[in-house]
Amino acid sequence: MNDQPPGPQQGPAANNQIETQPLNNIGSGNVRVGLVLSLSGSGNAGIAAQSMRNAAELALSEFNTPNIQLIVKDDGGTAQGARAAVEQAIAEGAEIILGPLFSHAVAAAGQVTRMRSVPMIAFSTDSNVAARGIYLLSFQPENDIDRVITFAAQRGKRSITGFVPDNAYGNVVEAAIKQYASSRGAKVNAVERYGTGQSDPLSAVRRAQAAFRVTDLIIIADGADATPRVLQALNSVGVTPKRMQFAGTGLWEDQNVYANREMDGAWFAAPDNAGFTGFSQRYGTRFGAQPARTASLAYDAVSLVAQLVKTQGARRFTEEVLTNRSGFAGVDGVFRFRNDGTCERTLAIHEIRNGGSRVIQPAPNNFNAPQAANN
Repeated sequence: MNDQPPGPQQGPAANNQIETQPLNNIGSGNVRVGLVLSLSGSGNAGIAAQSMRNAAELALSEFNTPNIQLIVKDDGGTAQGARAAVEQAIAEGAEIILGPLFSHAVAAAGQVTRMRSVPMIAFSTDSNVAARGIYLLSFQPENDIDRVITFAAQRGKRSITGFVPDNAYGNVVEAAIKQYASSRGAKVNAVERYGTGQSDPLSAVRRAQAAFRVTDLIIIADGADATPRVLQALNSVGVTPKRMQFAGTGLWEDQNVYANREMDGAWFAAPDNAGFTGFSQRYGTRFGAQPARTASLAYDAVSLVAQLVKTQGARRFTEEVLTNRSGFAGVDGVFRFRNDGTCERTLAIHEIRNGGSRVIQPAPNNFNAPQAANN
């Protein structure tokens, strides 16, 4: 899955040479923690990395005298750079690695951390790079699909037709739709893929026409660029949100999606905005700017590490502690790591209405809480 921000993601040096630059560590505690980010990456990659570094600093400043020191390393946005950065951090005493962000970098860095038996909390959305000891603290689409199908089933919507892009993201979402529909007592009538061509969504819709007669939930797993084209194609055959329920993933958490009046009444699963809003305000006060959306991940990772150092002693980064079934509280709600390295989150259900969104079912505050039927 491509989990990179838009724009070119080239490293800082040509010819595959990794340029190592001095970076300032954060904090002065005894427990050393590697923080690997694409600080010299081009475009949005570098912007996101700097925002995540700031968020890590904010987390330390808000924690009560944490006994940790963040060893900051730049991977330059490349797999080779990530491997080198992790090797340097471990050589300097890192007991755990936070980062990298991109899946190719996580895969390369994970080869080093597993060989050295050092756990890693990375930020990629691609569950394919998760593994035992390589935990992904990120927004994974599988969680969105599970949550929205569960909520829809509570509302009596149990007959699903899905539309997904013909790419790695679509692969993950299609598998999740089939898996969670089966476990939630719902039926999948069809999952159709579409490419990037202008007419591709219409072709996908036409292939699904027979399924519409028995469908009461349409899932469109795409963002602000492609979703309107799928909506237009559905509308051309008379399938609209007024006729049946539409639903999507956290990619719909976008003002450009809300602005499309055809989306009124549609549901999607995502974190409650309140946590990130509060985090953004504190970040803005300290740094005079708004954080990248991924900044909360770095904040939560550093906060978690600081808490474990304070409360768990020598056991702090063991698999048993990191995969605690009760999970951990973060900016974007409660999360926990599975033994396979993937991340499970509690999510809210949002409804798009009048150019915005509102929460119609809050996220549970723990993993044992039953999902409310309605709010």
